[in-house]
Amino acid sequence: MDPMCSWCWGFTPVVEALAEQAREAGVPTQLIAGGLRTGGGAALDLATRDYILEHWREVQRTTGQPFRFEGAMADGFVYDTEPACRALVAARSLDAESAWSLVKGIQHAFYAEGRDVGQPCVLAELAETAGLPRMVFVEAFDSTEQRAATVADFSWVQDLGIAGFPTLLAERDGQLALLTNGYQPLERLAPLLARWLERGAHA
Repeated sequence: MDPMCSWCWGFTPVVEALAEQAREAGVPTQLIAGGLRTGGGAALDLATRDYILEHWREVQRTTGQPFRFEGAMADGFVYDTEPACRALVAARSLDAESAWSLVKGIQHAFYAEGRDVGQPCVLAELAETAGLPRMVFVEAFDSTEQRAATVADFSWVQDLGIAGFPTLLAERDGQLALLTNGYQPLERLAPLLARWLERGAHA
């Protein structure tokens, strides 16, 4: 996933329910940063902004998740998802549960509040809200180790040939099963996950 992927924001209630379903069966879950749009140094032009906002409208229509369109991605906004992805990876290294809270905080800040979550100061504030000590998070976020770990996440995703987010994988004995590539409603995915969990219980 990518914290700045609109379909991932739309998928948030679904993946939270699926993670709880897995947790009840004793199966842990992990967020992997996909790197939707990294390294971009140029500000969005108007045409690209309009194109992205149309995607947001589609996500809102399909999922009902809240979006703020007025003033979104204001003039000068650089759509680089690397900092938000690195925040996920840094938080995961400190506390796996806080990483989930932070990602949801980043998503809500970006999509529902119109904040620029590419700014390290905003990410540090959101990390603190998610329960991580600000300076501990900042040190991890700025570290060479977590920069490398973020690149490793991107490489893992690319090596699997995953081109779209969200993607939900289930792993057993080193073998990966694809549950979905792209948004699907909970009523479609919960039975798939249940069957996968049941096979593991009888293995």
